[in-house]
Amino acid sequence: MGTGGQTLSDRLKRGARAGLALALIGVSLPALTWAEENQVFFRGGFAGLTSNRANEVFTDVYGRNNLRNDSSTGTYVGAGLDLGMHKNFLGVKGMSLVGELGLELKRFDSQTVTQAVPSTCAGALGAAAPGCSVRNNTVAVTMLTVDVAPKLKFREGEKLRPWVIPLGVDFHVISPPSNATTYLDMGLQWGAGVEYNIWGPLNVGLDTRYHLAANMTQTTNNFYTAGAYLGLLY
Repeated sequence: MGTGGQTLSDRLKRGARAGLALALIGVSLPALTWAEENQVFFRGGFAGLTSNRANEVFTDVYGRNNLRNDSSTGTYVGAGLDLGMHKNFLGVKGMSLVGELGLELKRFDSQTVTQAVPSTCAGALGAAAPGCSVRNNTVAVTMLTVDVAPKLKFREGEKLRPWVIPLGVDFHVISPPSNATTYLDMGLQWGAGVEYNIWGPLNVGLDTRYHLAANMTQTTNNFYTAGAYLGLLY
């Protein structure tokens, strides 16, 4: 029998419960601290290439029969994560450093053009060769981008928060492949935007970005985007 009528077992149970409560509080503190920074976002809008991809082998067989995939504007959809890193970054009150990890798919054009395969086979071997024929089909010009970027968000604790991406890194996959049959590229991006907390964990925002590619595929892959996003805080 212990002090106050409590047994050792009772005291151990109470101590364990108190320890568990403190642990839960400790675990929840970082989440509470960064609730306004950590979010999952879904975005979409306008996308434009600085140079179209017409007159290539795989996009339109060099514009055969004057059928070309020559549009440089289209749309994009994407999603990603904002991860809180530092508050009052570099000693600037109200400025937070956030890390962005994003995934984005763009569709710049989709025209009915001469399809590269098996049309090029027919050109090389003749239409009489087995499986070779000149045919037209819909060919989509797309690009998939994965980005990692630092994002500076201002006016911490307020409903309306502008932000900038000073410089981020992109990794691109282009489709169709280039004339050199390559499809992987990388580059840099920068951009700016603003978001507004409309209710509890729900943000809406606008952003615009420019992407400068290394053009490792022997095509010009620079592009820009402008759109809106929906963010869910966690």
